[in-house]
Amino acid sequence: MLQVTLPDGSIQQVESGITVAQFASNISQRLGKDALAAKIDGVAVDLSTSLAHNCAVEILTFASKEGAEIYRHSTSHVMAYAVKTLFPSAKVTIGPSVEDGFYYDFDVERPFTPEDLEQIEHKMAELVNADLPFVRKEVSKEDASRFFQEQGETYKVEILNDIPDGETISEYQVGEFTDLCRGPHLPSTGKIKAFKLLTIAGAYWRGDEKNRMLQRIYGTSFPSQKELTAHLEKLEEAKRRDHRKLGKELDLFSIHQDVGAGLIYWHPKGAVVRRVIEDFWKDTHVQRGYELVTTPHIAHSDLWRTSGHYDFYRENMYTLGIDDEEYVLKPMNCPGHILIYQSQLRSYRDLPVRFAELGTVYRYERSGTLHGMLRVRGFTQDDAHIFCTPEQLVNEIVGVLDLTEYMLKTFGFENYTVELSVRDPQNKQKYAGTDEQWDRAEEALIEALKQKGLPYKRMEGEAVFYGPKIDTKLIDALGRGWQGPTTQFDFNLPSRFDVTYIGEDGKKHYVYMVHRTVLGSMERFTGALIEHYAGAFPLWLAPVQVKLLPIGDRHIAYANQVAAALRQQKYRVEIDTRDEKIGQKIRVAQVEQVPYMIIIGDKEVNDQTVSLRHRRKGDVGSLTIEQLFRQLSDEVY
Repeated sequence: MLQVTLPDGSIQQVESGITVAQFASNISQRLGKDALAAKIDGVAVDLSTSLAHNCAVEILTFASKEGAEIYRHSTSHVMAYAVKTLFPSAKVTIGPSVEDGFYYDFDVERPFTPEDLEQIEHKMAELVNADLPFVRKEVSKEDASRFFQEQGETYKVEILNDIPDGETISEYQVGEFTDLCRGPHLPSTGKIKAFKLLTIAGAYWRGDEKNRMLQRIYGTSFPSQKELTAHLEKLEEAKRRDHRKLGKELDLFSIHQDVGAGLIYWHPKGAVVRRVIEDFWKDTHVQRGYELVTTPHIAHSDLWRTSGHYDFYRENMYTLGIDDEEYVLKPMNCPGHILIYQSQLRSYRDLPVRFAELGTVYRYERSGTLHGMLRVRGFTQDDAHIFCTPEQLVNEIVGVLDLTEYMLKTFGFENYTVELSVRDPQNKQKYAGTDEQWDRAEEALIEALKQKGLPYKRMEGEAVFYGPKIDTKLIDALGRGWQGPTTQFDFNLPSRFDVTYIGEDGKKHYVYMVHRTVLGSMERFTGALIEHYAGAFPLWLAPVQVKLLPIGDRHIAYANQVAAALRQQKYRVEIDTRDEKIGQKIRVAQVEQVPYMIIIGDKEVNDQTVSLRHRRKGDVGSLTIEQLFRQLSDEVY
């Protein structure tokens, strides 16, 4: 008999040779039905694997991240099988699972069409109904290479060439389709209950623009039609909220590919939203003890050599020549803040020093990775750098977390997750700084998170080379995570630039330097805001807060008086003087997501009142101007 330890610590006695599938069914009939794969001593395996020694076993179901990935990766194999059946000349490349789905890249003679996707889906359904087993085979690298060469699968041969000689290669066969794969996989295709192919896109082989363009098919799958339907509805809602679509409809921003990809042109209404965010950001930072600074957009390349960016970040930087000297469009704001800090001698009595800047930076991104406002080449980062003593670390980090929470909740992001990224304990040599510095920094971050009562996920090996960090992901109205605030320690730049302070002992000491953003970048954050609110910004953020709708020309003069009074109170106002029926004017204002409309006709002019209408709630009622001010003020403040 063998002893098998379960995740809850309990131990079960089982007969040697029992399969994982049988073991799961012995625990419960339900678990046996839901089981997709398993982990034996931390290694993912197929359900057909036999238990041969005392071990720890975890049964993987779709409820787990790894189980869902296996489920969807198996679906991608079924899709590849269907494609090869319908398009025999297609060459297969890779087909991994991704968040909420999967994709597979193919080299085909012509691009896929929507009609092709329908045929592929139909063929996949046939393969699923056939309940074909996934069969694992282990072969030598030479045999695998010979097999795929005979099949004309040149991409698989290229992948095999990158694998060290002598390693055992695993293949998975389903029906007449064999794929190079580590596994594990579902027991059979019949386990796949609901799937949908979503989109077609182009993708360069291995992400290199010099390589051949492939056809990528995205899809998703779930263990029930109900879950798939809910997911597809969520995708449709995400399309409705797409910031690129709403940005055009609401006249917020544009991108002009002919003059530069990844560069945002803020239109008047978008610029208003940005200005409101920036003004709030500046006022809040000044109240929290930050000093606002501004640094140039370019700097001599020597500065970036000192910082290390020139050596380690060169491929992401833009350079230009001036008077036979090399300059760089700044990819980071930190060196500039260091120069300002070093402009005078600092004592421990002066610390902490907090510099903040809405600094525009430029970084090269491949054209294929650019995505609206979310992935750009020029963006304004809400950057700040804190220079402090080791003893001040915890209080400073708590202050950053306080500020982060305040900013996010003010903008309507009530939920977020926190990750603590630390160095890989098995590979310490690739990180800057001493063990003592890393231990102190990690302890400070953990202590600050504890003081704030924030749960966090520890991410081993995810720290940047110059220090540990806290990453905060915003959760929007659809439950999606957005990369946002980050807090990073830096042991690298203080030593490279000799950034010091005079301690109580009269000697120089290196400062502890903290990089932090509380929004991320103006572009990404605004894009996230657009999608979070589906373009319907709250009153304080709306580019046009009130739109006046005079019913006829004779009502325009009074509308102008009301507009002037509102502007005097610093409200953002427009007047629709078009020769249109009032119903059409209301519909246009609602499409524009204007929070409030004021309808003005004979009654309003005679009574010196306004008829207020909300974009969602409809008619609010007749108000005096003073009542109008109170109504708006209560909502804005």
